Amino acid sequence: MASTSDIKNGLCIKYNSDTYKIIEFQHVKPGKGPAFVRTKLKSLTSGKVIDNTFSAGHKIEEVRVETRKYQYLYAEGDMYNFMNTIDYNQITLEKAILDAPDLMKEGEVVTVVVRAEDELPLAVDMPANVILEVTYTEPGVKGNTATNATKPATVETGATINVPLFINEGDKIKIETTKGTYQERIKE
Repeated sequence: MASTSDIKNGLCIKYNSDTYKIIEFQHVKPGKGPAFVRTKLKSLTSGKVIDNTFSAGHKIEEVRVETRKYQYLYAEGDMYNFMNTIDYNQITLEKAILDAPDLMKEGEVVTVVVRAEDELPLAVDMPANVILEVTYTEPGVKGNTATNATKPATVETGATINVPLFINEGDKIKIETTKGTYQERIKE
């Protein structure tokens, strides 16, 4: 059993007879009253995100998990196929447990979180950033450069990202996977 002082991002816990992953947390010590921890939990079975508050010292049941490297192979509808990079075994996972399936290109290596007791895949963690090529975007108009102006761009995986006006088709861009936002243009 762990307590609220052990809470950190990525920790998997059992709560309300479901397995949740802590996405965000904040320790709060108000001037009046007891301290508490405000959390954002993502269900690893349904993908639903809930907000929850634990009082300080509350006991939480930690779920023992292991991480394994898998390579993304291809998608069939809402099912995504991965191959273990060590023993080459293949698994198929539902779209609901993937964090950013629209930013994943074939061959991408991801981390699959597996519950240790029954080898059940719980979540797929993408790399912090991915580099993708812009396949379509409207050309930027010269003189139309107000501060922080953006335009939509479609990348090679089919996702649409807002990018600055100077980005053109064929450019490679770095995208932050947790928020799905543009980071920078990659020069070759």
